[in-house]
Amino acid sequence: MKELILGGVRSGKSALAERLALASSLPVTYVATARPGEDEEMQQRIRHHRERRPPDWALVEAGPDLAAILARHARPGHCLLVDCLTLWLTHLLWDEDEQTCAREQEDFVAVLPRLPGRVIMVSNETSMGIVPLGELTRRFCDDAGRLHQAVAARADRVILTVAGLPHLLKGESL
Repeated sequence: MKELILGGVRSGKSALAERLALASSLPVTYVATARPGEDEEMQQRIRHHRERRPPDWALVEAGPDLAAILARHARPGHCLLVDCLTLWLTHLLWDEDEQTCAREQEDFVAVLPRLPGRVIMVSNETSMGIVPLGELTRRFCDDAGRLHQAVAARADRVILTVAGLPHLLKGESL
């Protein structure tokens, strides 16, 4: 089963993904895409997520090659929780050239249907506001929108989380 959980900042999407992974009773590997760097706020967010996770969950920190990481860690009877796609996309746009960025996104979308086991993906819905003024920010919103559409088309279930409340967009109810 492939699941996409979308929502705004602090909408409850990560907490929902964690509850679903825990309720699956499967071994879980948490695939983290955040990079702490020198940003104290990001370091605090990462600590908060780390403290919420059960101690028996495995952790993999993803770089640009998210498709290869998922292919390496996905297996029957196992759950991968990817948090979050938009942070991964941000790092791609910031760190990689345009061709590498496009290729990594294509590889990620292509590998999804072939992954065994359960995959829960979290991502920020960013296209519900005004059109950004900066070129890189517009590109991010455009790429995120296209990525979400491609992932949602391949997902068995898509959930939009607003104010901590899940709204089913596709698939079986929770």
